[in-house]
Amino acid sequence: MQSLYNFIVEPVGGRYNNAVKVGDKELIVNTEIFNHQHVNRLAKIISIPKIGDTDIQVNDIVVIHFNVFRRWHDVKGKERNSRSYYEDNKYFVNHDQIFLYKRDGDWICPRGYCFVQPIKDKNKLTTDVEKPLVGIVKHTDGVVDLDSLVGFKPRTECEFVIDGKRLYRVPSKFITIKYEYQGDEEEYYPSWAQSC
Repeated sequence: MQSLYNFIVEPVGGRYNNAVKVGDKELIVNTEIFNHQHVNRLAKIISIPKIGDTDIQVNDIVVIHFNVFRRWHDVKGKERNSRSYYEDNKYFVNHDQIFLYKRDGDWICPRGYCFVQPIKDKNKLTTDVEKPLVGIVKHTDGVVDLDSLVGFKPRTECEFVIDGKRLYRVPSKFITIKYEYQGDEEEYYPSWAQSC
């Protein structure tokens, strides 16, 4: 089975990530199907499209858009699958719905994007925990150097939790400055991200 323009994927785990292990018990932290924060974003590539150029291969693990697996209620209150649903736990995914892919244990960014780890704000005169619009590049498409301290434009970042770390996906063209390390930069890891 192969689509003309779309990837075919299946979720890694379930459709939702709404359970946390507490000791030997499992705690359900969300029961709403419409909340995007608890939708699973990890998928396995089952098939690549016939048409189009891609570096992604079958069996790669990918980070996808939250609407792919999400369910919703129509105007009559009936629960429905997303428009990406194909059959038997398989979904169609467009190329622009794939944000990151993993091969041989390494995360790889599609062209035009990088993932930035926020850093702690050391300013004593602010209540902000993280320094706004500044971070360390953790995954890159090669345009920006890995582990660079960079600044980016406001409202260009999108939040993701990858391997228990909160990262921002930023278009590489919106990285506006590369800072020199001062030596006191500290990555910011919120505790809630480690449970996702």
